[in-house]
Amino acid sequence: MKFSRTLIVLTGLVVVAFVVIGVRIVIWTGGNSEASKPIPAIGGPFTLTDQDGKAVSDRDYRNRYMLVFFGYTYCPDVCPTTLSTVAGAMEKLGPSFANKVVPIFITVDPERDTVAAMKTYVEAFGFGIQGLTGTPEQITQVAKDFKVYAAKVKGDTPDSYSVDHSAILYLLGPDGRFVAHFTHGISVDDLIAGLKKHIG
Repeated sequence: MKFSRTLIVLTGLVVVAFVVIGVRIVIWTGGNSEASKPIPAIGGPFTLTDQDGKAVSDRDYRNRYMLVFFGYTYCPDVCPTTLSTVAGAMEKLGPSFANKVVPIFITVDPERDTVAAMKTYVEAFGFGIQGLTGTPEQITQVAKDFKVYAAKVKGDTPDSYSVDHSAILYLLGPDGRFVAHFTHGISVDDLIAGLKKHIG
């Protein structure tokens, strides 16, 4: 009898545990059994300065998808290559689709990337690419929120340093939440396919 009572208690505890786990799974996936992967905590609210000297926040870009890339204007290859790919994709997608997406270039080198420098840089690529800069503290925070790596590498002079940084394109939805990412070296056609997959 004592063994039976113990077994009943243990069985009850197991059932409760499964119920709790089940509830947590439903909460995590939003009740969608097909959602097999959690959404990464990438991105967040920010307030920066655009290439026209205007203070902007993430909320200014709501109702459109944000295609975000971190880099700097002195970057010798990765940044111009990536922004050229973005511009190429926007051109091929055409205005009706491209208007759903706002490409955003956020500097990781706020000391040199002034408003004027950002304006000259992004305008060279066209297609509505927004160039955002800010104080070192603002840039550090937004880079942290996007899980971006950035570190100065000393040059021959104090002003000739370079910046090692991660090179990922982030796609955020109209609600500001992370949707997908695209790795460095993606082709124009593959970027277009990825954008169409998530935007429709």
